[in-house]
Parts: sequence; structure tokens; C-alpha cells
Amino acid sequence: MDYEAHFQAAIENVKAEGRYRVFADLERFCGEFPVARWHGPNGTKNVTVWCSNDYLGMGQHPAVVNAMQEALHSYGSGSGGTRNISGTHHLHVRLERSLAELHRKDAALIFSSGYLANETALSTLANLMPNCSVFSDECNHASMIQGIRHSKAHKHIFRHNDLLHLESLLRAAEPGQPKIIAFESVHSMDGDISPIREICALARKYGAMTYLDETHAVGLYGTHGGGVAERDGLLDDVTIIEGGLGKAYGVVGGFITGSKYIIDAVRSFGPGFIFTTSLPPVIAAGALASVEYLKHSSSERDEHQARAQRVKDSLIEIGIPIMHTPTHIVPVVVGDSALCKRVTDLLLNKHNIYIQPINFPTVPAGTERMRITPTPMHSEAMIYELGDALNSVWDELELKRVSRALVREDIAQMEARAAA
Repeated sequence: MDYEAHFQAAIENVKAEGRYRVFADLERFCGEFPVARWHGPNGTKNVTVWCSNDYLGMGQHPAVVNAMQEALHSYGSGSGGTRNISGTHHLHVRLERSLAELHRKDAALIFSSGYLANETALSTLANLMPNCSVFSDECNHASMIQGIRHSKAHKHIFRHNDLLHLESLLRAAEPGQPKIIAFESVHSMDGDISPIREICALARKYGAMTYLDETHAVGLYGTHGGGVAERDGLLDDVTIIEGGLGKAYGVVGGFITGSKYIIDAVRSFGPGFIFTTSLPPVIAAGALASVEYLKHSSSERDEHQARAQRVKDSLIEIGIPIMHTPTHIVPVVVGDSALCKRVTDLLLNKHNIYIQPINFPTVPAGTERMRITPTPMHSEAMIYELGDALNSVWDELELKRVSRALVREDIAQMEARAAA
């Protein structure tokens, strides 16, 4: 077999479909976010980043940076290995206590990524329960899908946020069978919010555990940043809450929180935890500082929501086809992978605006989009520049617009459904 030719052909197929991934060569400078330096084919220039998951800019916050600098000088760069071999650093213990407190759970466990947290927790827990069935939202993150697949549990996929479909699947399962319902609070690509209260009610009715991914909600929602479950008073209703440290908290890593026996089971049986080098103390220190800061400061959350709404309003006014969401995520639908790449290339090269195209398989084919994520650091001038650039690109490529009246009607209908 000609191995090189095989892999080359695979890459060429992806390029022909217009979904070959190109990573922008960017430098972020502390104090300048969301402006970054782009190293492009024609040299370097400053661009405004509109798609970062550092939702609150905590990656450059003095409380976080100072904590990391102090930890680096005190403890050095690495953790020394896995916690099983090299021991648990005291900062790991403090961070886990803080996260458990945030979600009103007995215990927490930190991982080197959110992906690893989901994959390890779901695969381990479902595998430990004989004849377990996992009920998974069809739009769940790849890490959750992989965890369920690796568990070898029975898998049932319910339509996105469809309570009737979920209940029909639960009803058909064996009454005494172990069950886990796995879903996300804020969906990262559509920006919608799952019906957590109703899903938890179904879990109680049919004897299921609930596994809630709050990666795109922790730090951003709730009085202390505990996510949508905290905001809606549902922390005690959810069995396991997973979250990320690399989004609103501005560092890297992931975690799960739950009862002491559930967390201990993952700690004791999860290969993704046992055999992975633990977070360096410098990272744990930054995460701890960020979590603790956002427990007591809501100004960043308030400004974040205000900026997201301002961006939505500005794009609606010029007819840009955004998906209407109740969250901070602003998806702009293009609907074609090659065209989506052309849009983002024009924005970067002509208008100094960086937005990464989101294509299949991250989103279903035909729903290709840009995923705009405003932050408190995006100024009014930057919002104007974004609207002006999109307006220009839409004209240049003769893309379809939507009428303001139709958009407002859609939003009203969405809000009415949410209220009901």
C-alpha cells in the first residue's frame, strides 16, 4: 500500500469539499485582547478576534496572570507526572474544593482538558454499571460521543432538546436498568439552552442519572458563575456537572463535580485520569484565581451579555442572517463550506477581522457558519467595524439577507416558546 498517497488523497478530498482547516498564526498580547497579531502570507498585522472562547478575557486578567506568575516562581513549570505517581499538588486540592463548592457538590476532579473530562467520566461511569443505557442529545460534543462509545453501553440518541423523544426512549428501556442522560446546557454551535429542569424531572421519573456539560456556561451564568444550573436553581437536581477551565476561566483544563462516590469512582477507574500527566501547578493556580474571582464579581458577566446583545442588534439591522439565541453565542449562517471560507478570508484579508469558519463535521452540512463570540473587551467602535465589514462582504459576494421585520417576528416567537 502507498501510505503517503492514501493520506494525501484524504486531504485532497477535504480540500475539494471546501472544509480543509487552516489555522491562523496569531499572537495574543496581555492587555490588548481582543486585538492580536496575525502572521499572514504577506507579513504581520493587527486583527480583531471575534471568535475566542476566552469569553470574559480572563486569560489576561491581572488576578489570573499574577497568580500564575507567583506559582511559576514558587513551584516551577510542570507537575512531575500523573497524580497517581507524582502525588497531588496542594493547588489541585484547592481547585477541586473550589469547584465542588461552586456547584454545591461533595467533590470535584480536574483533568488536563474538557475533552478528557467528558470522555473519561462518561466511559468510566457507564462501563462500571452493568447493562447501562446512555441517552445522548444528538448535538452533544464529540468528547461526550467518544466517551459513550468507549463505555460500550447501550446508546440512545434523542433529538436535540426534544423532551417527547427523550421520554419515549426512556419509557421503552427496562425499568430497573441503569441509565444516564447526557446533555449540554449551552450548545456551543447553536447557542441555545437545554431544558435542564424538564430533563431532570424525566430522570427522576425513570430512575436515571443526569450528566450535564456546562463548559460554555460556567463562569458566565449564575450568581457565582456556576452555570445555567445555578442560574435556574437546579444544582441539586443534576447528578454530575462537567465544566471547562479553558473558556470563561481563561486557562486550560476540565473538571467534573458530583457525589464523593461518583467522583472517587472516576478517580479510581478512569484511564484518562489515572494515566495522564496532571495540570501543572501554574495552570491550577490560574484556574483557581479565575474561579474564585468570578464567584464574587458579576460585572464581567453583565457586560458580556450586554455586548452580545449589542452585536445581535447591530447585525439584525443590516440583515445579516444570525441564529437567534438566548446566550452569548452569535452564529451567522452561511450554509456552504467553500462560501463560508471565502467570507472569513475576506474579513481577515480586507477588514482585519478574524473569525474562524465552522464547517462540517463540527456542524451538519448545509449549516456552515461563523460563530461570533463578543466579549466585554469588544468596544462600540469594534462592533461598528464588524457590522461594516460584514455588510461589505455580504455585498461583495451577493449573499442573501433577511428582513428586520421577519427577524423581529422570529425572535418574538422564540421568546414566547421559552416563556411557555
